[in-house]
Amino acid sequence: MDENQTLENFVLELRRGALILAVMSQLQSEQYGYSLMKTLADNGLEIDQGTLYPLLRRLEAQGLLVSSWRIDDPRPRRYYTLNDNGKRLLSKLKEEWKKLTNTIDNLL
Repeated sequence: MDENQTLENFVLELRRGALILAVMSQLQSEQYGYSLMKTLADNGLEIDQGTLYPLLRRLEAQGLLVSSWRIDDPRPRRYYTLNDNGKRLLSKLKEEWKKLTNTIDNLL
């Protein structure tokens, strides 16, 4: 495996855990899939729908968010938002993230 491929693999590994936190952070207010992808991309975090939608389904199955279909838009859209369990977990994850990034910053 060449150096560029190795770097790409490690970057993907770093992003995986961060994506969960990033997605949850944006679901404090209601969003549909495309708007969530756009918000994340506009803030420098690209995520494709093949990654996003399975993650949303998993978070919902874990009891951290709720979704509902809306047909009042030009086309039906599924909207997602954190429920109370998701909000509590996000708060704890943010604390852990801050501790972890401080530790890593100190090590680097």
